[in-house]
Amino acid sequence: MDLFRSVRVVTGASGDGYVDWSAVGEAAKSSTEPGSLDLSDADRSGYAADVRDARQRLRTLGDIEFDLPETIEIQNRHHWIDENVDTFRRVMAPVEAGGPNTPLLPDVSRVVNTGTLTVMMAFLGRNVLGQYDPLLLADADPADRDHALYFVHPNIAGVAATLNVSLPRFRRWIAFHEVAHAAEFGAAPWLPAHLENRLERGLDALSAGGLDREAFAELDATMTAVEGYAELLMDRAFDDDYADLRAKLDARREGGGPVARLTRRLLGLGLKRRQYERGADFFRTVADARGIDGASAVWERPENLPTNAELDAPERWLARV
Repeated sequence: MDLFRSVRVVTGASGDGYVDWSAVGEAAKSSTEPGSLDLSDADRSGYAADVRDARQRLRTLGDIEFDLPETIEIQNRHHWIDENVDTFRRVMAPVEAGGPNTPLLPDVSRVVNTGTLTVMMAFLGRNVLGQYDPLLLADADPADRDHALYFVHPNIAGVAATLNVSLPRFRRWIAFHEVAHAAEFGAAPWLPAHLENRLERGLDALSAGGLDREAFAELDATMTAVEGYAELLMDRAFDDDYADLRAKLDARREGGGPVARLTRRLLGLGLKRRQYERGADFFRTVADARGIDGASAVWERPENLPTNAELDAPERWLARV
């Protein structure tokens, strides 16, 4: 880890855009240890078995047909940063291309933006455990896109040790959660286009200097459903109760120093936790009333997604759908 080099790269940010994306990747990696990928044979076979078992159990539980991504990677932190710098660059391209206002001091603004994103990518790179990536806003036609599944092994191993929990059990829990997201997108082929539409509307408004609150509200409601349904599947499919894992992980996230707490707040990670809880409460109520099949009806068509109001009043969704 070389913090001096990271700062030097950020302050030397160049180019014509709002962000020097190459500098973001280089600086984030310079300030982050990559972590070891020296996996034992048991580790490698364990990841494969966890993903395979999760797929089988989730397909049986929800009667959902879905395929695993062709890309399933065990990554270190630098690998994750590289993948996600590309994702952020792709998502922010409409804003960079369509922005009507030129900053008063563009070079200074570029350095500030580059530094902000560097801090964000470095922090996430040190904390993300697993990720299902549907590759939204990719250049390829949606029908031709692959999706991807990543496990950041140094973070998984480090958190398991910090929480004093079994690494194989913790790794398996993360695998089940990420494969549950693959199940959702497999059950709803229309979901990537739905998310992209709301995301593009919101970004187009931002690039024009405005704010499409409706688009972002719909995006938030959809992601709340995505996170909540995954929690429901986890409840029913995982090997045993995992309340202890969730409690220990939540306690860890709420702890840390003031800088870590501030960074989580600025990144909206508390909001993401709220999405988990709100979505899970909604789907547990629906599943108690109508079973997993009833809850899975949410993925039959976009109109079946719960509205913001229905997320807090599942009986209204049940009456409508």
